[in-house]
Amino acid sequence: RRCLPLDTSKPPKMASFAASVANAAVFRPAVVRRATPASRGVLTVRAGTISTNDFKVGVNIEVSSAPWKVVEFMHVKPGKGSAFVRSKIKNYITKSTQEMTFRAGEKLATADVEKRKMQYTYMDGDQYVFMDMETYEETRIDDDDFSKFLLEGQTCDVLSWNGKVIGVDLPLTVDLEVTMTDPGIKGNTASGGDKPATVETGAVVTVPLFIQIGEKIKVDTTTGKYLSRVKEEK
Repeated sequence: RRCLPLDTSKPPKMASFAASVANAAVFRPAVVRRATPASRGVLTVRAGTISTNDFKVGVNIEVSSAPWKVVEFMHVKPGKGSAFVRSKIKNYITKSTQEMTFRAGEKLATADVEKRKMQYTYMDGDQYVFMDMETYEETRIDDDDFSKFLLEGQTCDVLSWNGKVIGVDLPLTVDLEVTMTDPGIKGNTASGGDKPATVETGAVVTVPLFIQIGEKIKVDTTTGKYLSRVKEEK
């Protein structure tokens, strides 16, 4: 059988394959590692920036190397001069509240806050005990504003900053039973005035006159305001 001469003008296929592998190694994408089971339920808000024009109640910012929460804010545009944002912010570490004024559009650093879903289980002295329902790890937190609308068994976000627990974020709304209030007057409507009512957590909420003891109401945990009456399930 006649053999064909070897064509030396073309590189061996094996060499081309090796070169392709080398090129692929140079341009391969970074490896994305999956979260481990221990990190499930943990949300970390990485430090970035936020404009004061985008302020919302509950936004976490960093001022003077400390984490603060925006409690109130108001955009002001005077007849003369530049617009500004009048704000009330709360220090997560000292629990103190301070009024500050920022320029409209000013960029501020956001606080690097970690949020972990945990369930409130019981009180231990003056501290509230929260449990991670996946790891069963317990965390004890001192009393703060969050306790006004906190119910046993409620799932909340426990906040940490630089490895230190700094606070608790409740759900945006909660349903609470009215335990004490003055009796309403027959014929009252939603627009017929309001009155104070004590709910099952001990907090006092301003409600319409028609709300009665034993009824459940929906409350905004950020503002502490009454939102609506909770309809009974039939």
